[in-house]
Amino acid sequence: METWFLILFTISISLLLKAFFNLFSSSKKPPYTLPPSPSTFPIIGNFLWVRKSFFQIEQSLRRFSRSLGPMVTLYIGPCPSIFVFDRSLTHQALIQSGSLFSDRPKSLPANKIMNSNQHDISSGSYGPNWRLFRRNLTSEILHPSRVKSYSHARKWVLDILFDGLQEKAKSGESVEVLVQFQYAMLSLLVLMCFGDKLSQQQIKEIGDLQRRVFTGFGRFNVLNLWPRVTKILLRKKWDELFKLRKDLEDAYIPLIRARKKAKDERLSNKGSDDYVLAYVDTLLDLELPEEKRKLDEAEMVTLASEFINVGTDTTSTALLWVMANLVKYPHIQDRLLVEIKGVVGDSVEEIKEEDLQKMPYLRAVILEGLRRHPPAHFVVPHCVTEDTVLGGYLIPKNSTINFM
Repeated sequence: METWFLILFTISISLLLKAFFNLFSSSKKPPYTLPPSPSTFPIIGNFLWVRKSFFQIEQSLRRFSRSLGPMVTLYIGPCPSIFVFDRSLTHQALIQSGSLFSDRPKSLPANKIMNSNQHDISSGSYGPNWRLFRRNLTSEILHPSRVKSYSHARKWVLDILFDGLQEKAKSGESVEVLVQFQYAMLSLLVLMCFGDKLSQQQIKEIGDLQRRVFTGFGRFNVLNLWPRVTKILLRKKWDELFKLRKDLEDAYIPLIRARKKAKDERLSNKGSDDYVLAYVDTLLDLELPEEKRKLDEAEMVTLASEFINVGTDTTSTALLWVMANLVKYPHIQDRLLVEIKGVVGDSVEEIKEEDLQKMPYLRAVILEGLRRHPPAHFVVPHCVTEDTVLGGYLIPKNSTINFM
């Protein structure tokens, strides 16, 4: 009896001491805390968010910002993600303190399968490899002089767009403009990526595959919660993820190998004179500075998929919003038509690219459309390289921060 009393007494004293020290330590609050967050579940955080993609929870996040303020913390599993909704805070972080916020968060296990362990631009950690990928894309493909070399590709895609719209119109069916825009942009990006004009069937298969990749970001989030557990309990979903990656490689690796063969033939003076540099051509020449090796085929598949995925929906969505505003505001449409006729005349049906430089109002319409209806409502996730303060709140080292 005395032994049990001693045990209970010791436990009681321990609990009282713990409560006393907790009270004492809580009186000394840290100077900065994390931004406010909605109610969370203990240990697992906001489990409901794990089952949704970032795009699906955007409306909820904006609703939270109206009640919690310009910065919100969301616990996705055990790790906090911070969301910033204020323009001045975004400018302060990305422009004034760009070096602190320049890194990318570490990819979760399921994501690493699709991005080849962060060997791409959108998820790669800030460093020599990331700078190499970004410089290669901007200087070799997106540079104005290089963009001009794709004029024949844009003409081909313009014909595809017109033919698709006219075919739907003549059949009496409703014309889904967004579908036609998406297919046209996909055709252009596939040509710029692999250097070949693929068949309509091949392009549609690539489009379906990229759509599966895009929607998979949300579907496979749950696998990242407890990978060791989900590999047992959610084995079928892991198998789906691996199959998606295999399908992507099966579709792209033959195109990469064909382009490598064409490039080798050109170097041996057996190729055609109308050879135009493709994105895959530049990837074949890259050497990773940190690892002292060239990209393997799986990493080239990841970069090619990123190139096609990022450009297709954003461009087609921007075009759709511009067209919608032209329909909504007929006076803008009339003024734009007057400018076009003033440059090319009444009888010309097709506008040449060099004529576009003479149409400032057309440029203004496009830019205003992008300002009012940005295709993406947030930038890729960032993380800070050391503990810092933004808007009076603590941003811990290596935490994920998103700018909306």
